[in-house]
Amino acid sequence: MNARALFAEFLGTAALVFIGVAAATLSFGFEITGASKSAGVVVTALAFGLVLVILAYGIGPISGAHVNPAVTIGFLASRRISIVQAIGYWVAQFAGGIAGAAVLRGILSGARGYSTSDQGLGANGFDDVSMTHLGTGGAFVAEVVLTFIFVSVVLAVTSKTATTVASSLAIGLALGTVNLVGIPLTGTSVNPARSLGPALFVGGDALSQLWLFIVAPLLGGIVAAVIMLYLYPRKTDPAAQQPAG
Repeated sequence: MNARALFAEFLGTAALVFIGVAAATLSFGFEITGASKSAGVVVTALAFGLVLVILAYGIGPISGAHVNPAVTIGFLASRRISIVQAIGYWVAQFAGGIAGAAVLRGILSGARGYSTSDQGLGANGFDDVSMTHLGTGGAFVAEVVLTFIFVSVVLAVTSKTATTVASSLAIGLALGTVNLVGIPLTGTSVNPARSLGPALFVGGDALSQLWLFIVAPLLGGIVAAVIMLYLYPRKTDPAAQQPAG
């Protein structure tokens, strides 16, 4: 297993959570965007999308810049990586998500009057925690669909038969786009590592509802892999079928 790739996934996921969750906390917890929730949605979506573009260019050549267990399970289900590599990535990603949230929590603790119970930490949620008070069933379907869209884009633009000229930009735009829709619904997870870190520090509803933001994105990633395997079938290289020598 490539230690550099695992470290890149750890750092990348930590950076994704730190930047994205910071934008969410500042926008909705501290209300730096004013009373307009729409402005907070746009700022947070841009933060998640832009940081992923940066990470795709920065650590993509090292690890592929999955920085998301749902993306990794999509690659696993598509038979692009082994189960051993997937497990290593998951460990690194979840650890990175916790580290990113921990650093952000440490920084915000220096803000006068800050508490996770009042300003939160950008955790995901449904029912009373959701901006739209979306119920459990709706939240589950929303996370599956949004993750399916996002992971499908990742798998499509990284396939050998698709153009990869602007793949990093497309992936970042995809994450930003699903956030524009998902933030009012669930806060947008589409990434179990992004949800785990903040939930551990916020506790309460964020922790009790965490199961949905782990199961639904992973399911969405698997569905995306199945569909993309149909749209972009893996072809066997004829040269690989020739006997050695």
